[in-house]
Amino acid sequence: MKLTNYGMPTLIETSTLEECAKLCAELGLDFIELNMNMPQYQLDKIDVDYFKSIADKYGIYYTIHLDENLNVCDFNPYVADAYTKTVADTIEIAKQLGVRVVNMHMARGVYFTLTDRKVYLFSEYKEQYLKSIVAFRNMCENAIGDADIKICIENCDGYEDFQKEAIELLLESNVFALTFDVGHNHGIGGTDEEFIMKHKDRLHHIHLHGAEGKKNHLALGTGEMDIEKYINLANEHNCRVVLETKTIDGLKRSVEWLKKNI
Repeated sequence: MKLTNYGMPTLIETSTLEECAKLCAELGLDFIELNMNMPQYQLDKIDVDYFKSIADKYGIYYTIHLDENLNVCDFNPYVADAYTKTVADTIEIAKQLGVRVVNMHMARGVYFTLTDRKVYLFSEYKEQYLKSIVAFRNMCENAIGDADIKICIENCDGYEDFQKEAIELLLESNVFALTFDVGHNHGIGGTDEEFIMKHKDRLHHIHLHGAEGKKNHLALGTGEMDIEKYINLANEHNCRVVLETKTIDGLKRSVEWLKKNI
């Protein structure tokens, strides 16, 4: 892999994999992050031979973004088992497609609103929560084996203390790493950055986009963030970078900005 590989998300405006791959190649990008929230990228819709043929045709590769609803620690065992199986089956697909990064969010779970505060059930019943985290970690280790796959945990709306504790348990395994979404971090006032920098040796993947105030997923070069700071961070840690805008126009503008400034 060259110093920094740049990729794109699967966009609403590209309704098929081939449309997405064609755009990726035209823009000179390296990979597509397949978003498993979308119906066309569900496990039962991924025809490995077809996805490989599209990657070969356009000279690109894939990373995978797991469903954002994923909650492997749900207290309902039937729900937790379904999500855990989803991850296990995704790891198998990743092996077949040569995917090296599987991106995931950390669910906060349900909270109760008291008169003076929110109480997250994962915090209140933390022993059971962390037990589920360790079981999930062990499952992923067994499923990945010696394959070159990292499950990268992405920051979203500010980590709660119980989430930080869970992530540190996951990071005890070499199959887990971190994704730094710099726009999400900016939108919450930068509160996740200290935790991520504490573990920057495990930083493996970056979601990069412009942001202004709480508004993010803007094209690079717009907004108020120091984009070059995070590109330097990506270079330092040999991270893949997803240009995570939500429109074709924003993606094209981001690529143009990179060409002119980096």
